[in-house]
Order: sequence, then C-alpha cells, then structure tokens
Amino acid sequence: MVLTALSVVSWGQAQINTKKVKISDFTQKITKVVLTGNTFVDVNFKDEIAARWRISPYEFCTMQEFESLKGSDQYYFLLNTKGQFKDEASPGLMFLTLVKGGEGASKGISSMLEVVSLPYAAAEDPSGREFVFLPAMLEIVQTYTLDSMEKDINAYGGLTNYSKNIARAKDMTIVFAEEDLGGLITPEIREKCFDEGIICTDVNTADTYMVDNAPNTLVSYMVTPTVPESGSYCYKMLIDAENYQLYYFHRHRIGKKLGAGFLPEDIRRITERR
Repeated sequence: MVLTALSVVSWGQAQINTKKVKISDFTQKITKVVLTGNTFVDVNFKDEIAARWRISPYEFCTMQEFESLKGSDQYYFLLNTKGQFKDEASPGLMFLTLVKGGEGASKGISSMLEVVSLPYAAAEDPSGREFVFLPAMLEIVQTYTLDSMEKDINAYGGLTNYSKNIARAKDMTIVFAEEDLGGLITPEIREKCFDEGIICTDVNTADTYMVDNAPNTLVSYMVTPTVPESGSYCYKMLIDAENYQLYYFHRHRIGKKLGAGFLPEDIRRITERR
C-alpha cells in the first residue's frame, strides 16, 4: 500500500511538471512582441500582430527591454531568432520563437521554456516571401500554442504533428512553387504523382494564391539557408491559403545527396491518398 501511494504521488508530481501545465497561464499573461530594430521589418510585423494576434494580451518592446524583462515569469516573449545547427558555420535560418520568461533566462534564449519555434526565412538575404507568409506563420504559432495548452501530446509532438492533416486534402488544390521542388522531383515522379489538382508554377503566381486567400487551396513554402551547406536543414510546408492551417510540415538535412526542396518521399506522403 505504501509503495502504491508513493507511485501515485510520484506520478502526480511528474504531471505537474509537464509543458502543458507550465504554459497553462499563457492566455492570462502579457506577450511581449520583441521588435528587431529594422524599421521596415518592424512596421510590417506590428501591422500583422495588430491584425491577427488574438490569444493573449500583447505589448511591443525593444530588444533592450526584453533583456531586462526576460527573467520575469509574468511575461511571454515572441521574437525573431537565428538558428544554427551543429555542423553549420553560421546561423542559416530565422525562426519565429515564443518563449516564457523566468527560469533559464540568464543563460540565454535557448535555455528558456520554448513554446514553439517556427522557421520562416533565411537568416541572410531572405527571399521576401516571408512577408507573404507572415500572417500564416502567426496563425500557426497561435494554433500550436492553444493546442499545446490542451494536450501534452501536442506540446511534445511538435509541428510535424500537423502533417496528419494532409489526409484531409485529397480534394484540395495544391500549388507548388517550382523553386520549392527539389532537383530529385523528376518528370517521371510528376507524371506518376501529380494529378489535375496539383499546380506547379512560378513563385509570384504561387504567392498570389496566399495573398488572395484562395479557398480549398494549399500552397507550398520552403525555408532553407540562402546558401545551404552540408548539415543545414530544409523545412517544407503546405499551408491552407484561406485559413492558414498547417497541412504538412517536414524537414530534412542537406548533404551531398539531398539538396533543398521537397523530396520524392514528401511528394509520396502528400499525394498517396489523392
């Protein structure tokens, strides 16, 4: 009986420390949106936050204010971060990162409690597509945060969990920007996997579907370093142009055999139920 009681107590304590519980206060706390200091980027960022942020009260702040406030657990912080993977010589990607203030802050952002970190642009010389997709990025961050507050499986499963949504896309139009398709997507693969509901087009045309909020349409978005190197990662997404729901999210490591872009295995996963 004593052993059973101890097991129950231990299990209860483990539950208290889950991510779901740690971020359960998110909607009651102020989210500090940290500006970059780049006027052009910040104006666009502020406009999109004002138009779309809906799950918590928010205030804008500078990086200096973030440094002074990050140790307080009374705030969450949404900021742009640069990500550098183990084998990269320098950071290759920009992420939209949501963290909780408090524990670990003195050691840097990487030691703070991360709610979500979503890749959205190259760190150097980004293409400009990130401005088209920023509204969707903000919606994805908010959706994932609310889902993580609801279930721990969502919190720990990551954004890849949303790839299961592709099973519901068999009757949707899928628009691929040609530059998002990797060199391994041969004419034979296109002939075998692409049906009349799959469109391959130039970047500007593909982005028009997002801007116009085309109904029943998924649009591709690839995030990779401007000059990918061995050890960098490439992220691939399919996003609903109408409501910005994430339908596919996957990444692969770039190396000698695999360059940037959607791979044959991605195409198979996306099209197998069509």
